[in-house]
Amino acid sequence: MTAAVPAGRAGPNIPLVIACGCLIALISFGPRSAMGLFFQPMTEARDWNREIFALAIAIQNLMWGIGQPVAGMMADRFGTWKTMTIGAVLYAAGLILMIDATSAVALHVSAGVLIGLGIAFSSFSLVLASFGRAVTPAQRSLAFGIGTASGSLGQFLFAPLGGALIANIGWQDTLIVFTGLIALVPFLAIALKGKSEYPKGGNPAHDQKLMSAMAEAFGTRGFILLTLGFFVCGFHVAFITVHLPPYIADLGLDPAWGATAIALIGLCNVVGSLASGYIGGRYSKPMFLSLIYIGRAIAIFAFIMLPVTPVSVLVFSGVMGLLWLSTVPPTSGLVAVMFGPRYMATLFGFVFLSHQIGAFLGVWLGGRLYDETGSYDAIWWCGIALGIFAAIIHWPIEEKPVPRLAQQAAE
Repeated sequence: MTAAVPAGRAGPNIPLVIACGCLIALISFGPRSAMGLFFQPMTEARDWNREIFALAIAIQNLMWGIGQPVAGMMADRFGTWKTMTIGAVLYAAGLILMIDATSAVALHVSAGVLIGLGIAFSSFSLVLASFGRAVTPAQRSLAFGIGTASGSLGQFLFAPLGGALIANIGWQDTLIVFTGLIALVPFLAIALKGKSEYPKGGNPAHDQKLMSAMAEAFGTRGFILLTLGFFVCGFHVAFITVHLPPYIADLGLDPAWGATAIALIGLCNVVGSLASGYIGGRYSKPMFLSLIYIGRAIAIFAFIMLPVTPVSVLVFSGVMGLLWLSTVPPTSGLVAVMFGPRYMATLFGFVFLSHQIGAFLGVWLGGRLYDETGSYDAIWWCGIALGIFAAIIHWPIEEKPVPRLAQQAAE
């Protein structure tokens, strides 16, 4: 990939940016995607009910969402490396403090607040924004797909890694291993060093300010619909990541199938994300998103209506993996198409906040409703209804630049 660079200015080393960004996405996404594997050992060791652990992960998702726009603003203003270094410190602190969390409050602060903020300041959202600045508009969708696939590969690798480590060295030492891996993020982020700037040689009259960019985005119907739709993605992904392993065990299958399911989702999502990046660069992104969400609703319906067996778990995990984060390339791509790359980290941060509000509700309601009813049925049906809702609202989104960009292009 080769980026167009303003005259008189050296361009970024695209292969290095892509390689380091993909490694960061892999590492930062790995531990949080394996949190469901700590569910049973930690609740049994501390004698907690499921809602306590579920609420901690729900807080994690919420803090990730709240922190994402702030992280985006910091990256756009002060640079990606500084922002990701802060994130790695918070992330590592949360993992370490989880080890000695003997109360619900301590777990909610460590696994919830600190890890959530750590992910926000070191996650693939900032990686995608860096890719958006580095490559040409025609290459963005594929680059976003590659970055998203790397996060999925982290899920695929960390699920069996976490399961094996917990079984052999215990969950406490597993958290220490994860902390050491997160410590690599600041060093990898050096290659992404940089911030959003208006191109040199451009018309100064076209240099938009941050508050104006935010007002423009929230005044655009397509941005609002995209934000609402991403709420559903977060609800699905977070609920399944945390509650699918215990759901499988509750139905009498070996708990190892839970780790296998999460790993298979991650593996298939590598394929799904790459395919999504390719498809999103060639076909209608809003229509593609509608198809993804209706596909999720059908997959969940079939899974809960048919007998749950090892085969059905594998099929469901494979299908959901293909649809898992395949929403990210077209969603982030639509933000870039509508508003350009200048403030993409910030604007996608607000879209992602909606995603994480959905994630909070998916994880927390899953635990809450299970404790009250002894079943996950209600939350599965809610996921089906939300999938249909998301499919409907993405359809009318217009894939075109806002009038400001269209006018600039015509000048």
